[in-house]
Amino acid sequence: MKSNRWMTALSVAGAALLSMTALAACTTATGGGSLNAVASTAQASAAPAGSASPTAGPSSSAITIPATTSSSTPPPPPPPAAISGTPAADAEGVDPLAPISVVAAGGTLDAVRLVNAQGEEVPVAGTLAADGLTWTTAPNELGYGKTYTIIAGMKNVAGVANEATSSFTTVVPDNKTAVSTFPTDGMTVGIAQPIAITFDEPIEDRAAAQQAITITTSPEQPGGFRWINDQQLRWRPAAFWQSGTTVAVTVDIYGKNLGANVYGQQDSAFSFVIGRSMTAEIDDNTKTMTVTQDGQVINTIPVSMGSNKYPTYNGVHVVAEKYESKIMDSSTWGLTGTGAYRTEVGWATRISSSGEFVHAAPWSVGSQGYENVSHGCVNVSTDAAIWFYDTFIPGDPVIIKNTVGPNLEVWDGYGDFQLPFEEYIAAT
Repeated sequence: MKSNRWMTALSVAGAALLSMTALAACTTATGGGSLNAVASTAQASAAPAGSASPTAGPSSSAITIPATTSSSTPPPPPPPAAISGTPAADAEGVDPLAPISVVAAGGTLDAVRLVNAQGEEVPVAGTLAADGLTWTTAPNELGYGKTYTIIAGMKNVAGVANEATSSFTTVVPDNKTAVSTFPTDGMTVGIAQPIAITFDEPIEDRAAAQQAITITTSPEQPGGFRWINDQQLRWRPAAFWQSGTTVAVTVDIYGKNLGANVYGQQDSAFSFVIGRSMTAEIDDNTKTMTVTQDGQVINTIPVSMGSNKYPTYNGVHVVAEKYESKIMDSSTWGLTGTGAYRTEVGWATRISSSGEFVHAAPWSVGSQGYENVSHGCVNVSTDAAIWFYDTFIPGDPVIIKNTVGPNLEVWDGYGDFQLPFEEYIAAT
């Protein structure tokens, strides 16, 4: 019986030893952890039933399996959607004509609106892109020195709605300028009428002012600009207007810096028509006015012009104003003392700013057609003055030649056709 128990124990120990030898040959684990574990298993198998397991010492190794854990904390929600674009947030000195663009970040746009400092919605035509990522407007016309806020309704990437805002302030001009124009809207004028645009402030950036003006003629006729002074800009065709021409003028100066931080006060637009071709030609050699309409002579009128001391100017004068009664005061053009006068005349038609008129002069009828006795005006009979007054309109040319006087200046009334066209436009 004893020998059988020993043989059994020996068989178990041998099996364990063979197992350890096999592991030693096949295992490359460092530190002997696997071998120790196998040895411990063999010892436990060889121990008699009911005996206590040996206690592991400091050199013992054991395989530890970490416990499996799971997190119950959800990821943070995505941030609200935001906006960028132009004008930039808190921008100052913004062009009041600049288009507005809004770009979504981290979401999409639902609707965008613009409000003023009082919270009132400002009507602007904006376009929302199909993908909801951008919103843009055409150029607007906002106020000067005003603060506006862009309010964008949005959804972030999780579909959560929010509202984003961005504010900006438009430019503050140092000064503003308004314009007056001639001809006025709806007028019918003659073939020599230039377009006059007068600013109520001096203009430093003339190029910017010219670029803001558009002139459209039908039929199309070439023409060009000339500055008469630092406040008045004119445009004339290269030659006299074609009869029947329609002319449209836009003066888009609002929001434009015209130099020295002077901005346009408001835009202006007007149109006018060129009437029949009516011309008066006065020759001092014959002292006769010849009136032509559409190429046909319709009247001849004896005249008396300025004496050699006060000669009438030569050149293309243009009808500007008409008065049934007008006080002629020599002090307005510098004549006082001896020879001065202050006289009421009838049916006076102005043809220059320096004081030349075609007017009734019953006192000089005996000289009309023979000699010059006026102070520079064109004297005609009362009947002839009434006819001229009724027949001629602003813009009709009155061409005077062969006097002993100087040439009319381009700035004197509407003397624009006094210069050849290339010389006229060279001064812009």
